[in-house]
Formats: sequence, C-alpha cells, structure tokens
Amino acid sequence: MTKRIYCLFLFLTIGMYVTAQKLKPFTEGERIVFLGNSITHQGFYESYIWLYYMTHFPDKKIYILNGGSGGDVVGQMNERFEDDILRMDPNIVILTFGMNDSGYFEFWQDDAEKTAKERLAKSLKDFNLIQQKFKNNPDITPIIMTSSPYDETVKIAGNNFIGKSKTLESIVKFQEEAAYINEWAYIDLYYPMKAISEREQENDSTYTITGSDRIHPGKPGHLVMAALFLKAQGLAGTPVANVAIDAKKANILKADNAEIKLNLSSKNGVSFQYTAKSLPFPIDSVSSIWGHPHKQSEALAVYPFIKEFNQEIIQVQHLNSGNYKLIIDGDLIAQYTADSLSKGINMALLSNTPQYKQAMNVMFLNDHRAEIEGKLREYYWAQFNYFKGKDMLFDDTQEAYDLASHEKEGFIGSKMGVYRTGRFPEIREMWENDIKVLMAKIYETNKPNLHKIEIVKIEE
Repeated sequence: MTKRIYCLFLFLTIGMYVTAQKLKPFTEGERIVFLGNSITHQGFYESYIWLYYMTHFPDKKIYILNGGSGGDVVGQMNERFEDDILRMDPNIVILTFGMNDSGYFEFWQDDAEKTAKERLAKSLKDFNLIQQKFKNNPDITPIIMTSSPYDETVKIAGNNFIGKSKTLESIVKFQEEAAYINEWAYIDLYYPMKAISEREQENDSTYTITGSDRIHPGKPGHLVMAALFLKAQGLAGTPVANVAIDAKKANILKADNAEIKLNLSSKNGVSFQYTAKSLPFPIDSVSSIWGHPHKQSEALAVYPFIKEFNQEIIQVQHLNSGNYKLIIDGDLIAQYTADSLSKGINMALLSNTPQYKQAMNVMFLNDHRAEIEGKLREYYWAQFNYFKGKDMLFDDTQEAYDLASHEKEGFIGSKMGVYRTGRFPEIREMWENDIKVLMAKIYETNKPNLHKIEIVKIEE
C-alpha cells in the first residue's frame, strides 16, 4: 500500500478528528484574521471568540481582526488578499466561504443544475489560487472553516433557493479535502448548525439557527458559531472556576482555576477569600442586528454553551440542612438550600455578582471596539467592491467621492455614511488608535479581583 493510499484510508477511517486535533488555542501575541463574506463582516462570531479569550484568559493578549466583506465569493477574497488581509500582518488566517459561491437566484432558473456546477467549478478554481497564496506566505498559518448552513428546510417565506444546500455541501466537501491534503486545521460549522435546525424543526417548523433570511445568522447563531470554533480548539469543559469545600472538616477539596483561603468554616456556613483566574462569559440579552429580533441568549436553549464554557462552580458539602445566603463583598447575591450548595451552584448564571458585572464591562468595551472596526470594514468594502472596479482603488479623491455618492446601482450608497469621512487617512488612523485605547482598557478591566464570599445560614 502506497503512503498516499494509506493516508487516504486513514482519513476515511477517522475523518475530521484528524484535522480537528491540529487546531490549538491561540497563544500570546498572535494576530488572527477571519477572512470571509458578510457573515464575517457582521463582526459578531469573531468578537464572541475574542470575548471568550478576554474573559477566560485575561493575561493572554491576542488580536482577532475582521477580514470580512459583504457579498464576497472566494475569488474576491483572493483578489483582495494582498491589499487587505496582508495589510493586517496576521500570523493566522481563518478562511471561510461558500454562501455566496453557491449562488442564489440561479436556482429559480431552468438551467439551475448547470449553473450550479459552473459556480462550483469557479469556486474551486479560485480556492486553489488562494491556497497558493497561503503557501507563498509560510509565516501565515491557514485554517479552513466552513460556511454556516443555508436553511432550505425551515418553513418560512422568502429566499427559498431549492438546491442551494446541495451545492454548498459540495463546497464544504472540497474545503475539507483541501485542509486534509495541505495538513491545515479544519472547522465544520455547517453540519453541526444544520443538525440544530433540523432537530428543532421537528417541534417547530419555523425554527432556524441561520436567521430569518435563511442565510445570515442572528446573534444566537453567531454564539453557536463561536462555541463550535472554541470547542474545536479543545476549550470546552474548561471552567471559569471550580471550588469545593467541606464545611464540616474545614477542608478545601478543590480549587480549579482559582485561589481560595478559608476564613472560617462550620456546619452553619463558610467564609473565604476567592480569586478566580477567569471571568464568567457575559451573555447579551439585547437584539442589535437589523432585521434580526433574536437575542444572543436564545442560543442557550439549543446549544449547551453554559455547560461547555461558562461554569463558575461553588460547592459546599456537609452543611446543616436549611437555607443559606450567598454574600459577595458584603452584598446579598442569592439564596440556596444546603442540598443545592452540596451539589454545587454555578455563579456564572448570576448577573448580579461583581465578577459578572466586571465581565459585562469587558463586553461593552469589546462591543465598542467591534463597532469601530466595523467602520474600517465598510471603508475597505467600498475600496474592493466599488472603487477597484473603477480603477480608483484607494484613490479617495474628491472625484472618487463624487462618483460614488451619485451611484444609482449596487450597495455603495449604503457605505457612503462611513466613506465620506473614512476616506481621510487621519480619520482611519483615529479609528485605529481608538481601538488600541479600547484594547488597553479591556486588558486592564478583565483582570479578576479578590472577593470575599460568605455562605451564611438563614435563621428560621
């Protein structure tokens, strides 16, 4: 058996597990760019991934950058690779495409199957070109990530392109094959997200994780995407903190990812100094995507995010029966029975703890960082999706502005609110400096603090 045939046999035997093992957690100082289309351009899933690192690894400073551009197929990503992606000086690039490559309205035509094959061939050809660019830049580690799915089965009106899913799955197939051949890490978002929608549709035919247009996930979908990415990095099951105390014996049984020091302990309660090495992951309960009323927190009903990524456990054994107050830094947080405390409570579910409030502040700062970064992505979208076709790439003259502001077709009009000021290099420099200021504040704010935790019996 030749080496190539043996490797192919091994791949078919154990599948994606081989490539998934190669995806390691990010390390200090790495610059990671997500190169994609409008789903990436939205800036949510990559921002959630970074927020996890900000809260869970507060001393590990990394840089996650948005390289998305709405409407792009992989050919357009290849064309802007040097002027857009390399400009960000990444050492890791996560390439994700397929939604636009697989087509849309072509599936309403009589020759849909023929057109789909042509689009598939074009996508593969352009994918091969960008693969070569990765090989020409050996200092960059490529990671291939599939598109989120197009939901063809949900029972809603609009954007029903019969056959698109099959074409998209063909793209997923050659992405996986290329990752294996090149020995690049591979992350599958497509099939796990598709499985969630199909499972939920058994009870509610109108449910979809991909969003109300079948294409663009809302905040719940983006949180699931982030979770699947983090899980592929092997981070699922890593606790925020996990502390266990035997109140009767005044023993610390466990202190995973935390430092604790007992002040007092008895069968009627405990008091201890507590410093977790991570912060809980804050869950946003506000909808802020135009056209998507869904909230990030809705993902918790369909994906075990809390179980996998948000466990801040306090367990106190051998307390006398009865009810107890959980007090942190002198403030009443919640009440529990002795039985609940013996089994363990998850403080990450409590939005009124000082550590959760601290994590929320990190989230607010990160949201503002992503908002400013979004302005830069709008500017670069205008460059590569409009001005490049006019032979005016990075021209940014009054003539360029006047031309774009009078354009009657395409999406450039929706970018002019940002472009009218973003065309000035001083403004872009200001935005980039603002991001640096926010990042410095984030990595100052995210450091866990010492807290005094008291579990006090409530006298009947």
